Amino acid sequence: MTKTYRKGGVGAMMDEYERAAGELKNVLGRATEEQYGRIVDTETKDEDCRSIQTIITHVVRAGYGYADYIRTALGIPSTRPPETLPGQTVPVVRGKATEKIDGFLAYTAQTLEGKWEMTDDEIQKVSMKSRWGSNYDLEQLLEHAIVHILRHRRQVERFLERMG
Repeated sequence: MTKTYRKGGVGAMMDEYERAAGELKNVLGRATEEQYGRIVDTETKDEDCRSIQTIITHVVRAGYGYADYIRTALGIPSTRPPETLPGQTVPVVRGKATEKIDGFLAYTAQTLEGKWEMTDDEIQKVSMKSRWGSNYDLEQLLEHAIVHILRHRRQVERFLERMG
């Protein structure tokens, strides 16, 4: 099957975001229902990193959060699902994981529609401050979002190896 690539730098980053998410979904496909919900890391202080389920719930919530940072910077209202809001998060069940990941990707693509070919200057002018205090331009935030998925994909792979 031939892949259709978006034009422009922003389009390239969205394509890579989708690629990273596809790799995560492939790894998730190897997890059984029991493995998905099993607490693997009992010692971590990070509640988002105890099981595959907590990781995926975190990845979905963060994916919507990144898109909302961009929406705020561009003056686009948030329309994210309430169950993905901090403090209202509903755990992502295994049977819905792929759908939920696809949901935040579609939300992000909708956010960026028509902006695929922004110039470097335009990209740098889209500025946002994260809740953890870092300042990002559009490119930096999208790069952060991509690597976020990659880091958690690796974590899920390692959890699966530990579970045998």
